[in-house]
Amino acid sequence: MSGPRTRPWRRVARRITGRFTLRVRPSWFQLAKAAAAAILTWFVCAWLFDAPLPIFGAIAALIVMQDNVDQSLTKGIERVVGVLVGVSVALGAGTLFGPQPWLFIAAIVVAMGVGWLLRMTPTSTNQVAISALLMIALGGLQLGYGIERLFDTAIGATIGVLINALVVAPVQTSAVREAIASLTTHTAEVLRSIADGLEIARDREWLELMMADARALARERTEVHALLRTARESLRFNPRSRRYRQGLAADDAHFQNLQHIVTQVIGMARALSDNYAAELVTDRSVLGMAEEMRRAAHDLELLLPLPDAHTPSEHADTLPALTKPYTIPQPHRTHWVLIGSLMEDLRRVRGRITGQMD
Repeated sequence: MSGPRTRPWRRVARRITGRFTLRVRPSWFQLAKAAAAAILTWFVCAWLFDAPLPIFGAIAALIVMQDNVDQSLTKGIERVVGVLVGVSVALGAGTLFGPQPWLFIAAIVVAMGVGWLLRMTPTSTNQVAISALLMIALGGLQLGYGIERLFDTAIGATIGVLINALVVAPVQTSAVREAIASLTTHTAEVLRSIADGLEIARDREWLELMMADARALARERTEVHALLRTARESLRFNPRSRRYRQGLAADDAHFQNLQHIVTQVIGMARALSDNYAAELVTDRSVLGMAEEMRRAAHDLELLLPLPDAHTPSEHADTLPALTKPYTIPQPHRTHWVLIGSLMEDLRRVRGRITGQMD
């Protein structure tokens, strides 16, 4: 009795926790680098400026420790600019109004206004407000104190960027290859499903499931796009990029070809779903086309020979199966539109696989 009642609460809890948690834990090494950068910054700033609480520098070191060097550099610049403007706001507010109890409110309003006037991003504007509040809270409304905090921030940002770049700089290319292999396999599976629909009479429920699998290819293709952007970004300003650029370029070239095949396969699935008729399975020319689709699916998987792309037991023959283009000498009197559409898409898929189409 208690099980079904708790299920909605569990779903709500997962939705709430999903906003601030990840399915896969972040790299512990990156977390260790962030802690090391913050600790090192703390001691460096304390030694240089004889400051008991170099909070600005430690915060900057933690903020700039991102998933790649390019993001670290961007966050570092953003943090330094935010602190520069925030310190200026705090010093200006302190000069105008003095140490008033409501100076915090004035600093927030002015910081948000300055961020808006300078067309800063919401994150940068928040950095300005936080920096101004910290300045006032720590009691530093003198110019010298503000300059020291700005140097604290610059030191922390520099240390964070250098540690992230020089100590095993993060590279995010492996996920791209895995995602492309998965998309290749799923595209081949949908192509085989279309062939199944041409060989055996299917009902509407089967067609809807086949179409759902085809639509999933579009979402998966979008995810690969995002992973490629992340991978390219991870190699920018990365000292380790040289050894990974060639492999990423090869993966990118394969994906550029694959995404066109995905478009054709989705179109084939949609055409079959919208114009399906059970008597198609009795047409010998359609059966021959189904066999060519299976050959295309076989060769599509061979384009990316990764261990996870297919198992030897499923495809023991590693030679290409496509020979010459398939032709239908006489179109079907009733279903010639569907057959012609499938043939054209199949021709394009074949051209992409064999490299005969750019």
